[in-house]
Amino acid sequence: MNRIELDEMFMRRCLQLARNGRVGARPNPMVGAVIVDSTGRIIGEGYHAKFGEAHAEVNAFESISASNEHLLSGATVYVSLEPCSHYGKTPPCADLIIRKGVRRVVCGSIDPFSSVHGRGIERIKKAGIEIAVGVLEAECLELNRQFVVRNTLHRPYIILKWAQTADGFIGTGTTQQLHISTTFTQMLVHKMRAETDAIIVGNRTEQLEHPQLNVRFWSGRNPEKIVLSGDINILGLLSSLYDKGAQSIIVEGGANTLNSFINEELWDELRVETSTYSVGPIPSGVRAPLVPSSARLIRVENYGNIIETYLKCRTAGSKL
Repeated sequence: MNRIELDEMFMRRCLQLARNGRVGARPNPMVGAVIVDSTGRIIGEGYHAKFGEAHAEVNAFESISASNEHLLSGATVYVSLEPCSHYGKTPPCADLIIRKGVRRVVCGSIDPFSSVHGRGIERIKKAGIEIAVGVLEAECLELNRQFVVRNTLHRPYIILKWAQTADGFIGTGTTQQLHISTTFTQMLVHKMRAETDAIIVGNRTEQLEHPQLNVRFWSGRNPEKIVLSGDINILGLLSSLYDKGAQSIIVEGGANTLNSFINEELWDELRVETSTYSVGPIPSGVRAPLVPSSARLIRVENYGNIIETYLKCRTAGSKL
């Protein structure tokens, strides 16, 4: 196995580790780190488990046994995101890597956060440590796409979510509800809510359905519930949520609310659940939004109901 293949293999392990911090690390990014000795043996691993606590690199170094400390002079540190270079809630990881005297650093992607953004890499280079950047870059950025959007577009990451019948209805237009989600897919929705800061619905949906929009079928904290009035300034709302620290939001309906975000190109991800049954013509029925042409299908899951996940196609040169 050549160096490129080895670097990619260990970076995939970093990504595996990073996913363990999906809930606890927020609003920080998910980051995994692996330390490999000169023979290709992993001697340390770690990930960022909880916001405000030790970063992935710190945990990886702390996992190394005392008997292996002498191996660091020939070791390579793999990390899925650029090591931080500033004092935040924890000291700079770039300085820790330098103090440990490792031979090489392999970084998945540059940190889009303005206080870092290349400074960690530059600091490590100036210390005379070999560094490679961009290994599995697309995968590393996509894992933290919510963090990337917040720090590059300066707004929360926006997920549009709806459930529809096989013939494309999301509601009856009356107080009679369509029960589209299954018990299992409803649990998945609540899991998604637990990983999100706020949920938005339109005023009509609130009046007709009175949705709870909580995480009663999953473990975690309830997102903030926001009900839009007819004259709401969406950009102003997004700006306010950004200022409050929100990293991601879900827009759950109804159709007018969903379409208003689609028409303004204010979305990053779509999750569409389609049931196996049709309801036939409904005079007052509410049709599901059309999936935009700018959507890229990334995943299809079959749980009886089909769940399709789309990401927005970015402009040329975009990393996401």
